[in-house]
Amino acid sequence: MSGIANVFKKLFGLINGIRKIILNIIFFLIVAVVFVVMMADDEPILVPDNGVMVVKLSGSLVEETTWVDPMDSFFNEAFGSPGTPPETLLKDVLESIEKAKTDERISGLYLDLSSFTGGGMNKMKQVGEALLNFRESGKPVYSYGDVYSQSQYFIAAHGDKVYLNPLGAMMFEGMGRYGLYFKDLLSKLKVSTHVFKVGAYKSAVEPYTRSDMSEQAKEANAELYDALWADYTSSLQQLREIDERLLSGTIDGFKAVLAESDEDMAKMTLQAGLVDELLTREQFRTQMINLTGLDKDEKSWRKISHTNYLEAQEPALPADVEQDQIALVVARGVIVDGYQKAGSIGGDSTAALLRKARLDENTKAVVLRIDSPGGSGFASEVIRQEVLELQEAGIPVIASMSSVAASGGYWIAASADQIWAAPTTITGSIGVFGMFFTIEDSLAHIGVYSDGYHTTEMPVMDITRPLPEAGAEVIQSSINKFYHDFVSMVAEGRDMTYDQVHEVAQGRVWTGVKAQELGLVDRLGDLDDAISAAAELAGLTEFEVTTIAPELNARERFLRDVFGTAQVFLPVSETPRTIDPMKQQLMGVWRELQLTSKFNDPKGVYLLCELCPLP
Repeated sequence: MSGIANVFKKLFGLINGIRKIILNIIFFLIVAVVFVVMMADDEPILVPDNGVMVVKLSGSLVEETTWVDPMDSFFNEAFGSPGTPPETLLKDVLESIEKAKTDERISGLYLDLSSFTGGGMNKMKQVGEALLNFRESGKPVYSYGDVYSQSQYFIAAHGDKVYLNPLGAMMFEGMGRYGLYFKDLLSKLKVSTHVFKVGAYKSAVEPYTRSDMSEQAKEANAELYDALWADYTSSLQQLREIDERLLSGTIDGFKAVLAESDEDMAKMTLQAGLVDELLTREQFRTQMINLTGLDKDEKSWRKISHTNYLEAQEPALPADVEQDQIALVVARGVIVDGYQKAGSIGGDSTAALLRKARLDENTKAVVLRIDSPGGSGFASEVIRQEVLELQEAGIPVIASMSSVAASGGYWIAASADQIWAAPTTITGSIGVFGMFFTIEDSLAHIGVYSDGYHTTEMPVMDITRPLPEAGAEVIQSSINKFYHDFVSMVAEGRDMTYDQVHEVAQGRVWTGVKAQELGLVDRLGDLDDAISAAAELAGLTEFEVTTIAPELNARERFLRDVFGTAQVFLPVSETPRTIDPMKQQLMGVWRELQLTSKFNDPKGVYLLCELCPLP
């Protein structure tokens, strides 16, 4: 017995010793972080003379970065852990390019696209326009890749020179979307799926009720993605002379061009006009050193990342006089009930931002920037009510749609004074559904049953019991009413009849161009256009744009100041982080599955676009 006790005693001592070592490592690491922060003011970020600004697009382009605890972010970066999927803030990219255009210290731009995964056609086109505008200064824009994805190449094509590794490749795959369908799985698990919806094209529930895509969903998909693909290819043809066979979408056209290049994909990209030159990494590095001069410390070309470049800019001096402002409120992500961090739209938290703008006496107009496929119907209405309160206070509201503003995303825009969308915005999806699962058959299969007593005949939302037919009728009636309210609200806001809106609603999605033709959108343009429209409505000639952001609590501010500053001084890896295609696809599947965890509407009513990519 004593032998066993000794074993456990030694085992406990080993575990306790490991615990102390880990705690000590964490303690000294935090001390080092604090020391770095204390020394930060003594080592300002310097912009190298004749340096190249590296525009590094990591992950997806977003209107608002997802909130990540600064401590988690720092340790993930320090130890090379993947953490959350990377994101690049669109505003930072555009601002850095604009500033670098007139900065004499910056001799050109280098596009690091090795870990870029996309982010909506409208966002990519804004970056492309910024690059073309930068080139007007006479400074070059370069990109180099081992391979180029479709999204990466679109950005690269806006530069002066596109370089590719001699063993590299690039292929146009087209656009589309494939989803997972769970009907047979749910059947095998004996899970009962209860679906209530309005709208012939509202197919968000199809993955749980079918094993394949319906003809209505395929029709909507075809019109949407064909329009987006046409926009993509026409944009490229204006930038570069590309062999049309590669853009035709036919495998025979691709094989013919490849055969003419001796089956060498890198050589094919060169002969077809996709890239300007094939260079090894060392050849490209040498070329960049010849352009900028040698950075003796880094043993490479002189450069600064676009994020560090923004950090190095002189902060603007505070104005002596309070100025009229246009408040910018960003609503990005799935719409969820309650308070949410950045990256999701909380009904209460986003409403609070709009309320904060309304209660600021300097606010003369509000731009609601939307990048959302929708979500909770209740939360969407909570946000829209704050839009109405702004208008009641005499403050005009402009809804500015980014890549996606559909279903609930359209709901929160519908009552705005004006709705602006990009030509490639995915919008509409005016439809409603409710869905939940019950497991009474699953339990019965293993010999478990639910029984008891209840005082009324009203339907009880109990997953262990079947849903009575009369209860299903009550729920469907509620869904019908919500759809009627949705269409009526849109009709009132758009000065259309109920039948006119119903004709283009029913869950159907549209591009921004088509939505304008149908009367669902007022104007086509980007965020700057929407801000100008807001200024015009408010009668402003001089104003500042103020982003209304959630306020951090004391702990979050401390961690941001400590770990956010320290992260800037972490050494940057010279090894490009290329994208693992399998991991990227698995992450996409995981994001789709996670979507069900956001179904928290108190009434179980959802305004969600099933065809829309998650922003």
